[in-house]
Amino acid sequence: MAEASSEDLLQTPLYERHVAAGGRIVPFGGYALPVQYPTGIMTEHKWTREHAGLFDVSHMGPSFLTLKDRSGDAEADHAAISAIIEPLICGDIAGLKPGQMRYTLLLNAEGGTIDDLMVGRLADRPGTLYVVVNAGTKEGDFALIAQAAGDKAVLKRADDGGLLALQGPEAVDVMAALIPDATQLGFMQVREFDWNGVPVTVSRSGYTGEDGFEILVPGHMSVALWDELLVDPRVKPIGLGARDSLRLEAGLPLYGHDLDESVSPIEADLGFAVSKRRREAADFPGATRILAERDGQLTRKRVGLIVQGAPAREGADILDAAGAAIGVVTSGGFAPSLGKAIALGFVAPDHTAIGTKLQVSVRGRAQPAEIVSTPFVPHRYFRKSV
Repeated sequence: MAEASSEDLLQTPLYERHVAAGGRIVPFGGYALPVQYPTGIMTEHKWTREHAGLFDVSHMGPSFLTLKDRSGDAEADHAAISAIIEPLICGDIAGLKPGQMRYTLLLNAEGGTIDDLMVGRLADRPGTLYVVVNAGTKEGDFALIAQAAGDKAVLKRADDGGLLALQGPEAVDVMAALIPDATQLGFMQVREFDWNGVPVTVSRSGYTGEDGFEILVPGHMSVALWDELLVDPRVKPIGLGARDSLRLEAGLPLYGHDLDESVSPIEADLGFAVSKRRREAADFPGATRILAERDGQLTRKRVGLIVQGAPAREGADILDAAGAAIGVVTSGGFAPSLGKAIALGFVAPDHTAIGTKLQVSVRGRAQPAEIVSTPFVPHRYFRKSV
């Protein structure tokens, strides 16, 4: 039985489908979304790891940033639109090839993370970037991007549509029956396709560590797409609970928990998101701090932990062997794929070596923990050159 949602929560175009399927509705990012369906989080998690899970991520912030005055020269137009967004982020957008996406970070002047986001270059729309931001921060993100665009570009929000994530080892076979050409995409590639006469934007990406796709579809067709995908016996609807346990096993940070405006890319162990060209130019927000941290001037760093006993939740203290507090857990829970508790958190740099024995405080009791490499469960992305 679906729980009634608060009247002030937004609903995605798929809300009624979640209620009809018995989804337990909870508030998330200002939206009423299913945390789980009747089979439960554990079953949904394992189904996604073994088959194909379908997630409603329409609460996210998809958008298109388009140059107003295009020259007709695809490379020149891409350089111009990249120059608008790059001053806000640490990624090399100008260097994207047609059809390529990049994970990057929106930074404040001190090098803290305002949001993490995806930026893609659409091959068939020169001078246009596909930008996807997080739900809880999208109003502020969109305002920053629109301000940067000024009178040179237009930011068109697409968060009134449906954004569906199809994730798992059988996702590619399911997609082959839906939009066959989309299976030619590799990880972090994006392209626009036609589905039943409707334009859809498909990226081979997701936040589960599994191979999969995210499909942006106009709102009036989102229910039809959801229904068509669920006709396939390999696909089941998956709620927010399993989405979180999957991303935790994949070692992926969650904004508002493992990332916030105080946390830099280097502290968050996301140094790869600070692109080489941008590092060399030192032309991104907070560059002085971030480059110094990259050279070793750190006071904390995100790590992965295997925890013995009960899961350590967000806010739990991380202790050294002697019981002194040295950090804090930012994400934690039970890992269904491993059958044990895992966590992400920040500790002082001299405690980050793999194999370091630590403790975590769970309900006032110290439990053994150990620093391990992440991801906890290996990623299974399908990589391919553009």
